[in-house]
Amino acid sequence: MTPEQFLGRIKRRQVAAIYLFLGPEPYMRRICREALVEQVLPGNSRADGFSIVDLSETNLTAVLDDARSLSLFAAERVLWVMSAETALPRKLTAAGSEDDGEEGVSPAGQLAAYSRSPTPGTVIVFDCSRYDFSGDDKAKLDRVTKFYEAIPDVVEFRPLLPETIRGLAQDLALQYKIQLGTQELGLLLDAVGGDASRLTAEMEKLFLYVGTARKITAEDIRQLVPNASQTTIFLLVSALGRKDRRGALKSLDLLVRDGEYLPLALTFLGTQFRLALAAKEANIRNSQQALSHFLKQGVRMWRDRAEQVIRTAEAFTPNQLQNALKLIYEADKGLRDTRPDDRVIMETLVLAMTR
Repeated sequence: MTPEQFLGRIKRRQVAAIYLFLGPEPYMRRICREALVEQVLPGNSRADGFSIVDLSETNLTAVLDDARSLSLFAAERVLWVMSAETALPRKLTAAGSEDDGEEGVSPAGQLAAYSRSPTPGTVIVFDCSRYDFSGDDKAKLDRVTKFYEAIPDVVEFRPLLPETIRGLAQDLALQYKIQLGTQELGLLLDAVGGDASRLTAEMEKLFLYVGTARKITAEDIRQLVPNASQTTIFLLVSALGRKDRRGALKSLDLLVRDGEYLPLALTFLGTQFRLALAAKEANIRNSQQALSHFLKQGVRMWRDRAEQVIRTAEAFTPNQLQNALKLIYEADKGLRDTRPDDRVIMETLVLAMTR
């Protein structure tokens, strides 16, 4: 089920005895955890009824024994089991149990037996936040799912969609009653990289720093939010697209004065040009097409980032983008060599690209 479906069931007081939480997304996981604990352990009962166990420090048998034990201090309990993936044996059989274990004796068998007859008043949450749903992690996550297949209630915490992140930012702006324009909102979303947890933290910082008396500016975000210098890098890209040598050198100077790690800035620059070249080759003409295309390719992107990629693609021809990537490659080699100053390498890159 999705986190929203889980919260809906909790609101209707439909609490299961055992859950499996899968996926790395932290924001919705925190909300679901707080909702579950508040429902099962309201008020002061949380102090005695809530326990956290790490399977990297114990074993599944001990966890299930703990769940079966009745507490003298709490009639209701929530047992939060972290690092659920560490309970897996090295090899699983077709039934999901250990190769050398008997049904009902192996950890998987014990888990199946407990799920058929759980302890009344005790809720167990097995939490696996280590693996993602794509790439190399997908096979590992499938293995975790197979091992815990006796648990019927599985909640998947997938990365939030860009539209969801933007909606959350707008809701937080209303909650804090801060003045945040569209461009500043896009800058903030770009800086946090679509991370909802970081977004909530940065919005609170902006509220405490600026308050509600005036509008939040791009300079406020650049000073307070880490990685907001990516916007300065995009200004550098725009200046390069216009062959504006003075503007490009000015943006580079701003990055240096802000203490930006120039190899990281070059990495972002290379990513921007590669995405723009891919958009050119796919004949993508607007941000909506870019969002759909790159999400299908497994590249996380939000609307403001897609618009940046489209503007970069429009500013360069395919040959110019290819030549720019060659120059960036040479600059990257230069940054890895023994040299007097990173800035010299970057200025040489700017001069070459604006020639």
